[in-house]
Amino acid sequence: MEETNKNNDQNVITDYTPELGIEFDSEQEAYNFYNEYGRNCGFSIRKDWCNKRKIDDVVTSRQFVCCKQGFRDEWDRDGQKTHDRAETRTGCQAHMKIRLDKKNEKYYIHSLELGHNHAPHVSQCAHMMPSQRRISQAQALEINLVNDSGIKLKDSYEFMGRQAGGRDVLGYTKQDHKNYLHSK
Repeated sequence: MEETNKNNDQNVITDYTPELGIEFDSEQEAYNFYNEYGRNCGFSIRKDWCNKRKIDDVVTSRQFVCCKQGFRDEWDRDGQKTHDRAETRTGCQAHMKIRLDKKNEKYYIHSLELGHNHAPHVSQCAHMMPSQRRISQAQALEINLVNDSGIKLKDSYEFMGRQAGGRDVLGYTKQDHKNYLHSK
């Protein structure tokens, strides 16, 4: 990992290629690092398992995986399937495992697999991958204002898309917009 010092003495990561031993101050920082690597390489990530200390619930190890890792479980409700969905998982083995170093309380990359068994997403669609879709705080405030004004969901999403320069620039989908309104 390459780092450069700016005039204000902040470390800025310039290379998002994971390597064994890279350290992070928090679990979220490791997630953001691997997520940015996934964005650059054309895959989405998700959190898999984690281990926590029983005393204080601090995460001691965690695995981040490609969103196509594993296979979907068979789910059958009363012997009747209502909808057959397309299989999205391919059993991809790409992952990044982090562990907490007890001495300096920093996380480091313990295990790493960068190979995928599927084609990557095209860069123009990177904003649509589940781990990349985020509503920023500024966007959340604007969604709240528009909703409080009584504007319908469809119209407010269209307005925000035009204001951003296109729905692909917005960074989230109409369903994310709807889910945000229902969750608040």
